[in-house]
Amino acid sequence: MLLALSGCTLPSFAPNGADEPAGPGQAVGGSAAPSGTIAWKPCPEVPRELVGRAATGMSYDCGTVRVPRDWSVPSAGESYDIALIRIRSAKQRDRIGSLLLNPGGPGASGIELAAYFSFGPTFGGLPTEITDRFDVIGFDPRGIGRSNPVKCLSDADQDVFFGSDQDPVSQAAFDELAAVNKRMADDCAEKYGDQLRTFSTEQAARDMDALREALGDEKLSYLGFSYGTLLGATYAQLFPDKIRALVLDGAIDPTEDYVQSSEAQAMGFERAFANFTAWCTKTPAKCPIAPDARGAVTDALAKSKASPVRGPDGRDATAGWILYAVISSLYTESGWASLAEAVDDLQRGDATAIFELADQYTERQPDGTYTNMFDANIVVNCTDTDDAPTVPQVRKLQSEWREKYPMFGAPIAVGMLPCANWSGERDPYPAGEAKGAPPIVVVGTTGDPATPYENTADLAAMLGEDVGHVLTWEGEGHTAYPSTDCIVDAVDGYLIDLTVPQEGLRCPAR
Repeated sequence: MLLALSGCTLPSFAPNGADEPAGPGQAVGGSAAPSGTIAWKPCPEVPRELVGRAATGMSYDCGTVRVPRDWSVPSAGESYDIALIRIRSAKQRDRIGSLLLNPGGPGASGIELAAYFSFGPTFGGLPTEITDRFDVIGFDPRGIGRSNPVKCLSDADQDVFFGSDQDPVSQAAFDELAAVNKRMADDCAEKYGDQLRTFSTEQAARDMDALREALGDEKLSYLGFSYGTLLGATYAQLFPDKIRALVLDGAIDPTEDYVQSSEAQAMGFERAFANFTAWCTKTPAKCPIAPDARGAVTDALAKSKASPVRGPDGRDATAGWILYAVISSLYTESGWASLAEAVDDLQRGDATAIFELADQYTERQPDGTYTNMFDANIVVNCTDTDDAPTVPQVRKLQSEWREKYPMFGAPIAVGMLPCANWSGERDPYPAGEAKGAPPIVVVGTTGDPATPYENTADLAAMLGEDVGHVLTWEGEGHTAYPSTDCIVDAVDGYLIDLTVPQEGLRCPAR
């Protein structure tokens, strides 16, 4: 479970300015409202609940699309309601269609990503060139957020899991953590039974085509990040003739087995951590734990096992919470300074910042409750996986990967325990060419921790020689768009005009 969560870390900000959304549900820019079957209702409360206000000049409408619970027997009668939001700019002109967004995870909310992105490039959101031409559509896949959310993990068990030493050395400590993982897996199986299989990636990809049809779009335009690349690649294999444009940013390689994929993440996070420590050495004025940042983090983890610092809410800053704070910080280069400051504070007896970083990643709320992000993450990942290692194999890999990847190898090996204990029926996604699909752009970041850059070319190759096209960002952090003008120009040109980026294009970090 540990780092199978490959979704984007959504921004948290409260932009200033007047609350001036466009009129609810109106056709903007003089364009006729598109055809479709969704009963839209104004929902400006979505951005207000997230960041305090709606974006100036944007209208927000919400709706649902009913889909079969199991696409293999669509006539069975049982269904899910897929929640989605449509965001339109008052300046929209020459509308191309809808642009579906997925932030990854699995478990992250596309509705929330779309709301954040609606604030435009000043706040790290979508360029105006995109919002001027598309309805921006965020959706929560089945089992996630507002779409029949799965909830089968107790808050207490998640506290134990996240707080536990993620590299238990003694057999007794390993068995204890394995028992927690088994209890979590068993709780999901007991609550959902045969229904678990219906939360697979392939089922969600089929939902996407139902959304496309309900939106009134002849073909799909899609921007998927991280796990969203797997969802998009699965769609491409199932519905190649229904694609207009797909951007897959932060690639997952569907051809890797579960162990290979986990080891690739261990390598990616280890590389990102090395880049962080090198930054500390080069810029000591910005890094209070320089010159030996790795030593400072390692020392903090070691001390926490003997005498953890008590946090402001009564939790102890154990090795697990510290590790998740490190993980959280590596998702963006801007998080490096936050990590250095948090570890420095911890050395001085203040764990506040460590818990802020860890809770941001785990989506632990101030009242001690959790969203359903990790419930969905376990359910989808384990349902997708039919080649998980056994518990003894996990124990063996823990030792081997500790030597290869000192900071993250053992924890990521241990993170395979939930699926090792999974008793639900599996439904693996397809992995093969998207025959008949138009060009698809696969974006990779050289310093990406969660979806290592090496996956980029592998996913593009799997999609097909004339289908997958690689675009590279020589930057840090998880995913690339919309980080720099070079990346934005290449992606926007493809989404708007269907111009495939120059072959081999590598965009500089800044």
